[in-house]
Amino acid sequence: MFIYFIRHGQSYVNLPDWPGGNTDTGLTELGKQQAAALAAYMPQHVPHIDGLYASTMMRAKETAQMLAAAYGSEIHFDDRLREVGNNRMDHSPWPNDALPNQYADFWGSARPFSPLVTDVEQGETWMHFRTRVGLFIEEIVERHYRTPSVVAQGERRESNVVAVCHGGVIEAAFHHIYNIGHRPMCEVWSHNTAVTRFQYVAHPGRESWRMRDHNRIDHLVGVEESAFF
Repeated sequence: MFIYFIRHGQSYVNLPDWPGGNTDTGLTELGKQQAAALAAYMPQHVPHIDGLYASTMMRAKETAQMLAAAYGSEIHFDDRLREVGNNRMDHSPWPNDALPNQYADFWGSARPFSPLVTDVEQGETWMHFRTRVGLFIEEIVERHYRTPSVVAQGERRESNVVAVCHGGVIEAAFHHIYNIGHRPMCEVWSHNTAVTRFQYVAHPGRESWRMRDHNRIDHLVGVEESAFF
């Protein structure tokens, strides 16, 4: 089984001069171009998908909608795919029109057991965040894993699942799949609409996952040349 984690297109909240803090913003014009290029690229390289999941935040929704149109697929929205700090400790989401706006003055990996937002009660920590992403991954494996010998749509293939999410979610996915401790020493960074691909293989007595691709932005050739430097 392959899981494709895809970061959303550029959003207004990603802009370095964005004055609005942590708000639920949609895609910029560049972000829409990135998402359109992704939607043209993915079906050519992954013709069949067995599930399309997306964060319930606007920038991920808008990105996923373009993919859904390209595939003719339904989107399964999942709050566990939201960016770090936008859910409570119990993993339930803060309202999109009233998100926590005051982040702590430290990076999550520096103090993984301390709340990352300071203007609300029950704000999640980095470890709460990692847990909700891990729960999503384990559920996807249970729901979609099958052996490649199963005939699907007239051909023998493994299942493909796409999750449109956020940079922090992709980093947490690495931590979960690699079984990294609570104080990682390397940040995992993803460009807007970059594709990360893991394969679940379930080999008895050895690793269950394979890292196949990270931060692929082939589709941005001609859209955003600066992405390659």
